[in-house]
Amino acid sequence: MKEQLAFLGETIINKRYDIAKEVHDTRFSGLNLTPEQRRELQKIEQQIMDIRADFIEIFGKALIDYNDEQLSIDRVKKWGESSGGFVFNLGVPLDEALKDTNYYRKVIWKVIEEVSTEMNLSADFIFKIISIIDPLLDKAVYYFSLTFVNHYQQSLNNAKNAFMELSVPIVPLIPGVGVLPLIGNIDTERAAMLMEKTLEQSSKLNLSHLILDVSGVLIIDTMVANQLLKVISALSLIGVKTIFTGIRPEVAQTIVSLGLDLRQLTIKSNLHQAFTEIQLIRQ
Repeated sequence: MKEQLAFLGETIINKRYDIAKEVHDTRFSGLNLTPEQRRELQKIEQQIMDIRADFIEIFGKALIDYNDEQLSIDRVKKWGESSGGFVFNLGVPLDEALKDTNYYRKVIWKVIEEVSTEMNLSADFIFKIISIIDPLLDKAVYYFSLTFVNHYQQSLNNAKNAFMELSVPIVPLIPGVGVLPLIGNIDTERAAMLMEKTLEQSSKLNLSHLILDVSGVLIIDTMVANQLLKVISALSLIGVKTIFTGIRPEVAQTIVSLGLDLRQLTIKSNLHQAFTEIQLIRQ
């Protein structure tokens, strides 16, 4: 059996690019690609063919090294991590990419069937091949999907972090004076970002006064209010005086009901009043 498995494995390895081409051609034969999509595909077609051939080679080696299951799993894992990242960067949806599994299975088994017929292999031998090939296909799907999802999650995190940083924009008005317009809800994560980025930008801009406009904040609860007070306290430690503006009536009622001490805060109804106050102070 060892010699037969080795022969079959070598056959698959030697035919890996032929098998890859058949998978590739079958995969794209039913797709109505635009001329632009075909041109883009041609640019990366050789890379895709190499990835397919490398994948098929793993199954040939698995038959040769059938006694070392972990070695085959390690190869599949390495392939899944590499190809999963590559396909994600192409912008291909995961469900679309996983359709390839069925094509690989059909074409690989077509080759195995042809060789098995020529070698007149027994049913027991065929079942042995199945016990080697099919679990590896499942492992390949797992590692490919895991890598794809990890890349997707990282992409979401990067986009979220970029949005969070953009959601703390201090706009300089005149030298030493800036305004921070807050918009939307403030959760725990954004509140932490607010503290970090406000201090960082205020120091970078060398501000003496910061107008904190909360007219775009829909809800101010205990957490948000306390975090804003912490920001103001931190700013005061680096010499920045803060003026609150844009507190809407319903938000004012919430703040009062929370029992917060606002006597140490400078509050104005709008940006114009705050800017006028700053000009008077600086005269």
